[in-house]
Amino acid sequence: MTEKHLQKEPLVRLAKRDDLSAGKKWAIRLGAILLALVVGSLFVAVLGHNPLAVYRDIVSGSLGGPSAVRATVRVAIPLLGVALAIAPAFKMKFWNIGAEGQIMVGAIAATYFALFWADRLPKPALLLVMALASLVAGGIWGLIPAFCKAKWGTNETLFTLMLNYIALGLEAYLQNGPWKDPKGTGFPIIAMFGQNARLPKVGGVHIGWIIVLALTVGMFLYLSRTKHGYEIAVVGESQPTARYAGMNVKKIIMRTMVLSGAIAGLMGFLVVSGADYTLNTGTSGGVGFTAIIVAWLAQFNSIVMVIFSFLLIVLQKGAMAIASLYGLSQEVSQMITGIILFFLLGSEFFVNYTVHFRGKKVSK
Repeated sequence: MTEKHLQKEPLVRLAKRDDLSAGKKWAIRLGAILLALVVGSLFVAVLGHNPLAVYRDIVSGSLGGPSAVRATVRVAIPLLGVALAIAPAFKMKFWNIGAEGQIMVGAIAATYFALFWADRLPKPALLLVMALASLVAGGIWGLIPAFCKAKWGTNETLFTLMLNYIALGLEAYLQNGPWKDPKGTGFPIIAMFGQNARLPKVGGVHIGWIIVLALTVGMFLYLSRTKHGYEIAVVGESQPTARYAGMNVKKIIMRTMVLSGAIAGLMGFLVVSGADYTLNTGTSGGVGFTAIIVAWLAQFNSIVMVIFSFLLIVLQKGAMAIASLYGLSQEVSQMITGIILFFLLGSEFFVNYTVHFRGKKVSK
């Protein structure tokens, strides 16, 4: 005898979207931006300020004049570069949280040659050697967790995170010990680079912006048009499938992390040689973590990363500007930036999933 009964679904059920068009995806993202601006306006209004004036000053604070634009571009260079660095690893679902350390060891390697080889090599050769050293150092730092993951199945998230602290400790040791500038008036600092070790400028900004834009195009082609890029995508989707197709998964993991670490290390070189002209504990500056937001929002599309990295820096620098203009604390200005980022990140959920609320289903 067959008996009908009612079976309730969960209160909320998520379903993966598979057929959402690119236009609809961007419509969701733009809607999230507009909603973020509305919520941010309410927050600003509660504080007693004109939201339109605040938003205007956020933009003018980061783009209001040639010098402001150059400063924004200079800060955006390493952010975009590191987002490019972690993109292949994240697309492979190797969670590289160690870009901070990879930046730092790349900067340390470049600094060694800037301090001790500046008088032995002409400027073009010195800069080339510094760049190569940063690539090698960052690549090795990326290879360490990849090798351990491939060999023993270690947790790459914890491994790469811990390597950040080792790199930071190494820098602190050098700054307080062997590389301490004797002319530092008692403060533990590393000497400023000579002119030989400083990157030339193009358009008022060091040539790192040209290097990073070239890397942007190169990474887009690498991930979308090459065999290596295809292998990264397959490994990210399913390692068993990749093995069944005859791919050497361990080799792909290590190769990809060498590339990821090398590019992050190169960003360390661009920071110390193009912007700071010295090495310090703030060289990486949290870029390795912020770049994860950029890469994730762009869905690992390097061309789209240009937009999001620039947008993020505009928000950060603009928030600093309104903090001084309106007498706001730094925390309040950061909250405005956080609201916008929250909605941007949240929009990706609705791009990838649809929400179904409880209904009733009849089964026999």
